[in-house]
Amino acid sequence: MTKSKVSVRQKILAAAQDVARDVGPGHLSLDAVAQRAGISKGGLLYHFPNKARLLEVLVEQHLQDFDAELCERERALKDRPNSLLVAYLELFAAELQRCQPPPSGILAAMAENPDFLVPVRRFHRVLLDRMKAGSQNENVALMVYLALEGMRSLRLFDVDVLTAQESDAALAALSGLASAAQVDRQPPQTGM
Repeated sequence: MTKSKVSVRQKILAAAQDVARDVGPGHLSLDAVAQRAGISKGGLLYHFPNKARLLEVLVEQHLQDFDAELCERERALKDRPNSLLVAYLELFAAELQRCQPPPSGILAAMAENPDFLVPVRRFHRVLLDRMKAGSQNENVALMVYLALEGMRSLRLFDVDVLTAQESDAALAALSGLASAAQVDRQPPQTGM
């Protein structure tokens, strides 16, 4: 693929994200994306033969971008215990500080076709397994993951009721939990 094709493709993807954010994912149209990208609809269809393929690539790109940034942060923390868990916390906190809107491409894909969530589920399963394997305490990794994904879901579905102070307090508590985790890979014993 030539450089101009890559840049046009990226321009289309950025336009699709913008349109989904502006008009809502359920109202994303190829005409609106082509107009926002400054290309003809035929030019858009050359790169993405239909709306489903465009949404599929939006989801894939989001996951790839997120994983690349997560891996970069993890490498920077490689000598710390729970490096992936801490990197995940840092990345989430950075997203909150940038006040980034939720990934509209994923919402658009969900609205269009729930099957687009299959790679998202697979990505999160692998991510959680990596976090647990690299954590000094699997239960802490699980709790931090669940708390962050709960916070992310509140934002994604636009039902976030947390104040900035509450979000900051939750992140600080989760960071302390991840940092203070002791080696404990066994589940707690029940009184049986």
